[in-house]
Parts: sequence; structure tokens; C-alpha cells
Amino acid sequence: MHAIRLHAFGPAENLTYEEIPDPTPGPGQVRIAVTAAGVHLLDTALREGMPGPFPTPTPLPTVPGREVAGTVDALGEGTDPSWLGKRVVAHLGMNPGGYAELAVTDATRLHALPDHLGDAEAVAMIGTGRTTLGILRFTTLGPDSVAIVPAAAGGIGTLLVQYAKNAGATVIGLAGGPGKVARVRENGADLAIDYTRPDWPAEVRAHLGDRTATVVFDSVGGDTGRAAVDLLGKGGHHLVFGWSSAGLHDGEPLTFTETELTERGITSTSVLGPVMIEKAGGDIRNLELAALAAAADGTLRPAVHRFPLPEAAKAHRALETRGTMGKVVLIP
Repeated sequence: MHAIRLHAFGPAENLTYEEIPDPTPGPGQVRIAVTAAGVHLLDTALREGMPGPFPTPTPLPTVPGREVAGTVDALGEGTDPSWLGKRVVAHLGMNPGGYAELAVTDATRLHALPDHLGDAEAVAMIGTGRTTLGILRFTTLGPDSVAIVPAAAGGIGTLLVQYAKNAGATVIGLAGGPGKVARVRENGADLAIDYTRPDWPAEVRAHLGDRTATVVFDSVGGDTGRAAVDLLGKGGHHLVFGWSSAGLHDGEPLTFTETELTERGITSTSVLGPVMIEKAGGDIRNLELAALAAAADGTLRPAVHRFPLPEAAKAHRALETRGTMGKVVLIP
């Protein structure tokens, strides 16, 4: 099979397209003929040798990627034979191997796909979609809500805008550059605005009048995140799930002292990791099921930015330079 391999940590150019032996599924596993593989921002950090959420850097050489969709073409010993030939999507968890024509995973990680849900869209929902619904467990949105979504043209931002609009909230979507702003507007935001303009907070205030924001979905931090938080009224919520403005591979999330929060009458919560799993009832699969169901019934419509599998390095560079819109997906 063909796959993307990483032999040495470093820049995107270290990702090479190679022919390697086909993987064989072990007991309780399946092999998936991959038709779509997700690229996560975390992949770019792991590529540079940073452990991310893992205890140590990934052993090399490796095939990156942990989100795949396709058709089951082989079974390991003891695996339910009904999986053979089914279209599926899976998050591979701690074991990479997604940037390839074939990938192996435990059958317990599989979700069967309905005919009307595309493979690339399913890949977007198994990772980005589950994270989005996990974030939303930390707030309640309704007609009285005013939600600010920085990075609103990204994979998570796109879904947050849709969910908030479905709930009747007023949605302010922030994005960098006219193309992304246009995409956010098309996605349904009440106000889509370029956060690279220094006067953007004043435009938000003018749009809201005597209203204030009730929630900020913050994946960027830095000056943009702080300016968004400054638009929160009393009782507002700042939900943190990233800090890309500080650099994709370093930096820290925007934080506030207890005194600042008390004086402002707001809360600031980091929503990733164990706290999200706890909100999901102790099983991240609950969020995967909910995300796939929302895409299947049209409630949420993931945006996908496709690259051919051999162009994985180009996909990484585009993601690192904010040159993508929606979920980045490799197509073998």
C-alpha cells in the first residue's frame, strides 16, 4: 500500500509518500480500505516531536493520523464477520496509521455509516465533531444567548456557528481575511467579521447595541481571545479549547485570575481532556455517536478541505499557516 511516513521529526517536508507492506488485522481487529483520513492540528505538533497529550514522542518511523473512513476489507481472528464490506468511520485513538491506503483498528472503535453520509464528512465528525459536541456540554444556548466564535471558519468553528444558530442564539463569527469572513457569513453567523482589523470589537458592540456576549468559544487566545472576553457581560462564560494565536506548537491558553473573574462576574473554563470525557458520561464514544447522528440528519454540516494523500506535507503547511477552511482531510 501507499502511505505517508515520518522518519525524522521536523518540518512538513519530512512527511514522505512511500510504498510499505500492507498491515494485517490482529484478533478483534479490522482492516479499513481508507477513502478519507483526517488531519488534526495536533498532528503538526507530533510531527515536530512534541508529545502533545501522550507521555513520550511517537516512535519513528510512523504513519501519522488517527481518523479514517472507508470500507472494511479484512478481519482479524474472532472479529464479528458482519463488519466485512461495511462502510465505516473510526478514531484510531492512541495508535496512528491513518495517512494510508489501509489502516488497522479494533472493531470496538468502528461506527457503521449510512449511505447518505460522505466519508470525508464522517471523518470530520469523528474527531472535530465529537470535540465540538463535547465543548457544547459546558454551556446552554438559546434565544437569549450571544455567542462569539473566534476561528469561525475552521472545522470546530463552522459547527459551533451552526449549532448556536439552530439553538436560536445570536452568533458573532470571527475569521481572518475576506474569504474566510464570507464563508462564515454563508454559514449563518449574524455578524461575520475580520478579526485582523483593529476596530472589530467596536463593530461587534455597535451590532449588539445594549446586549453583551454570553459565551466565547475560544480556540485562539492571545489578543483576539482577550478582546472577545472583554465583550462578555456578567454571567458570561469563556470556554477554552485552544490557543493558536500564541503559536500552533507552543504558548499557553488565555487565563484570568480569580480576582479578575470575580470582578467581571464571568467564568473561564478549560474544556479539553478528562473534564470533557466526564461531561460525556465517561465515554468519548457517546460524543462520536452524537456527532455522527447530527451529520446524518443534517443538523450539522461539516466543512471539509480536501488534499490528495500524496500532498500531506502541503496539507500540514496550509494548516500551520491558517490557509485552510473547515476540516482538513486527505483522500487516498
